[in-house]
Amino acid sequence: MLSTSVSNEVQREESAFGFPGHCFEAGATSPAPQYSACPSTRRLGETPVNLLIQPDDGVAPLLSGIKNAKKSIEIAIFRFDRAELEAALKAAVARGVSVSTLIAHTNRGGEINLRKLEMRLLEMGVAVSRTAEDLVRYHDKLLIIDRRLLYVLSFNFTHLDIDHSRGFGIVTSKVRFVHEALKLFEADTARQPYTPTLDSFVVSPANARRLLAGFIRKAKKQLLIYDPLIADSEMLRLLRERTKAGVEIKIIGRVSKRNPGLEVRHLVGLRLHTRTIIRDRRQAFVGSQSLRRAELDSRREVGIIVHEPKAVNGLVQTFEADWERKETEQKQRSQAKPRVSKKAVKALVKELSPLSPIVEEAVKQVASDTESACLNLKEMKVTVKEAVQEAVRERVKEMVMESMEKS
Repeated sequence: MLSTSVSNEVQREESAFGFPGHCFEAGATSPAPQYSACPSTRRLGETPVNLLIQPDDGVAPLLSGIKNAKKSIEIAIFRFDRAELEAALKAAVARGVSVSTLIAHTNRGGEINLRKLEMRLLEMGVAVSRTAEDLVRYHDKLLIIDRRLLYVLSFNFTHLDIDHSRGFGIVTSKVRFVHEALKLFEADTARQPYTPTLDSFVVSPANARRLLAGFIRKAKKQLLIYDPLIADSEMLRLLRERTKAGVEIKIIGRVSKRNPGLEVRHLVGLRLHTRTIIRDRRQAFVGSQSLRRAELDSRREVGIIVHEPKAVNGLVQTFEADWERKETEQKQRSQAKPRVSKKAVKALVKELSPLSPIVEEAVKQVASDTESACLNLKEMKVTVKEAVQEAVRERVKEMVMESMEKS
């Protein structure tokens, strides 16, 4: 349970922070996202739900939140390589802000970096906790400022996700969201069970399957979906049912081989790293969980369902622009920045592992995810290595489970 002090704090008047977000005009029909920067004098308390769009917004809104913190910061980390964010956390501690971090026990190939990050944070005076190992992965990305302002992010605190990828974040001062996020953060920090109480705060494995199935099932006219890979059989069945009921479904990302005739396009010009579902242009889910069994049932993932017209309209406009983006844009980007050659990738694969079938599949996934991102050779090496390590790790776990089932 939340402490009395926490409950009292989140029920106080919602905090007002300067925030450089987006102001989308409702009903805009331009093929590209049309927005104007909100005046710097706008107070967040006047707009309780704001949308972040990456790579457009960059790291500035995150830095702004941390720099404006007066009492406390809670942050859940899966990946983190932004030096400016680390420096901002250090500065927050120096000015007397209580900073608490929850670091994932593992990620795809970057455990050494996570442990190094823990040591650096401890040296700064940050309170560091590590997630339990009861779930395959703790993949949520949360930032809570002064227990009054919540960031729910689909992207990690990394250069790749913020600078090279399509990602979204919801920033809200709504008390019910902040309260629920604090309850989850405290439960995971203490390695205690979390019991969800809010049906617009989507947490895997606690309530995500039920809430996202219901969200899809209630679509009447349209579903616009960003998802790196939709593969869960129940979710595919629901999408098939909605299609038969006359609902228009468009997907940017990938669908498994069991695709029930859904219209799917790859994201051009950017790496895809968001999980977002826009329903009937009136409600939207933004989070970290794909419609895959593992991410619904075996991992800690967090998302949020919002109804605010400006935020939803911003997502719709961005989706429509991404859907219509032409291949010529990718060709222009490729000419502007050198691509990593297939020969270099093959050489790296040969160097990494003799488990060729697993490696091959992992590299195919990386190629699909990064085909539109302009990465240098160093970034590509890191990404491929992480993908291979994750693929091998997951295959080993599958083999162990299969062995246990047979015994």
